[in-house]
Amino acid sequence: MCSQRVLTAGFSLSLTLLCVTLCLRMGEAGGIKLTSVDFEIFGNVQGVCFRMYTEKQGLHLGLVGWVKNTHDGTVVGQAQGPAHKVEEMKVWLSEEGSPSSRITRFCFSNQRNIDTRELSGFKTRF
Repeated sequence: MCSQRVLTAGFSLSLTLLCVTLCLRMGEAGGIKLTSVDFEIFGNVQGVCFRMYTEKQGLHLGLVGWVKNTHDGTVVGQAQGPAHKVEEMKVWLSEEGSPSSRITRFCFSNQRNIDTRELSGFKTRF
């Protein structure tokens, strides 16, 4: 189990990140199916904190990946992690997004099984 309650906020965040890292590594070694997927989200998704919320959601789900705005007004990125968590992220990206966003269309591509995570953290790219 990867849950620990600690009183000090800074220490708690560090411990949570360490715990997520350990869980992911144990998952890789323990045969949990890892998946990678690319995404592009269309609609009113720029200027509404979509990237920030995507980064937070990815970290919340224990995923690694990246997200960035495009010159075409869309948001693109990649998410990697346990297959069931990647599926949760796909639902969030297609149905929820940031509170002020309006998603009109979404595209998931290049979904594939991976042996180990190819990225670290979940970051906004520029």
